[in-house]
Amino acid sequence: MNNEIALPVREKNIVLIGFMGVGKTTIGQLVAKKLYRDFIDIDQYIEEKYNMPIPQLFKEKGEQHFRTIERETVINICKTNRCKIVSLGGGAFQQPEIRNVCLANCIVLFLDLSWESWKERLNVIIDSRPVLQNRSAEEIHGLFEERQHAYSMHNSKISADNQTPDEIADYIVNALKLGWDLYQPHPDF
Repeated sequence: MNNEIALPVREKNIVLIGFMGVGKTTIGQLVAKKLYRDFIDIDQYIEEKYNMPIPQLFKEKGEQHFRTIERETVINICKTNRCKIVSLGGGAFQQPEIRNVCLANCIVLFLDLSWESWKERLNVIIDSRPVLQNRSAEEIHGLFEERQHAYSMHNSKISADNQTPDEIADYIVNALKLGWDLYQPHPDF
């Protein structure tokens, strides 16, 4: 029997998932500011903790080592923190342990962007994403499609096509506030 007390919905972390370059960090920072919450970008957190940029960590330690660090970091943050806005790296939600902990303890929002819209961002983000290095457009599209299954496991999906980060952040904040009001415990009369 599980003796843990469920967190009130208002106190749960908000976790943003989606493919790399979709805008999780930018939108997460905006949502955090609007809700007066702290923001944690998992990749930035890891870079600061290990004093090494993610591309260098990939190169020196390998992707498997990075994924282990990522898994431990996300699980720790999602189990021990409250009221945070958390942005996951594009590949993090592929790990079942991360998915399970996030879905059990947080509100998971999928920032969805169509392949056509995402392709327009490729030149801007390719140098900072080690997973994209030395891959053809077809291979990157395959990776994009492969990750959609993991992303389909969420609490809510927000389309990022044809919207500014501010519009998406406002939509998220309004939806969360509405949900919090609906799930607010009311005293019995």
